[in-house]
Amino acid sequence: MQEVAFSALVHGVYVVTTRSGDKINGMTAAWVSQVSLHPLLVMVSIAPPRYSHDLIKESGILAVNVLTPDQVDLGKRFGYKSGRKVDKFAGLEWITGATGAPILPQAYAYLDLKLVSAHTAGDHTLFVGEVVEAKILHPQAQPLVFKKEDFF
Repeated sequence: MQEVAFSALVHGVYVVTTRSGDKINGMTAAWVSQVSLHPLLVMVSIAPPRYSHDLIKESGILAVNVLTPDQVDLGKRFGYKSGRKVDKFAGLEWITGATGAPILPQAYAYLDLKLVSAHTAGDHTLFVGEVVEAKILHPQAQPLVFKKEDFF
């Protein structure tokens, strides 16, 4: 069944970033969705063992950076190692969003979110955030669509 879900459901590829005090981290995610227009709310699904999970719970902020088709390697950079052990931002340009979350200026677009709720859903937590700032940074590009073979 999991194979059908991976193949049949279409997702983008995102780097979800956060900051808690002087700790910053980012992780690659595909399970991101808009959930409300008024207010504008976005949901991100993250497993509790992930370092970003703890930082988002501590800080109440996160940003969704939308990758482009030529940024699969950037997605891998933020997906294969834990931020507890590796500084994923080392040598990488980033700026600070309105909430204080790191923003990747090379991304197609970003959504900067203030956490409004968290819900347990199976083996993940659904973080729902209100969009406080959003921008398409590279309108000539297109968002990256997740394909399992790009990341496994």
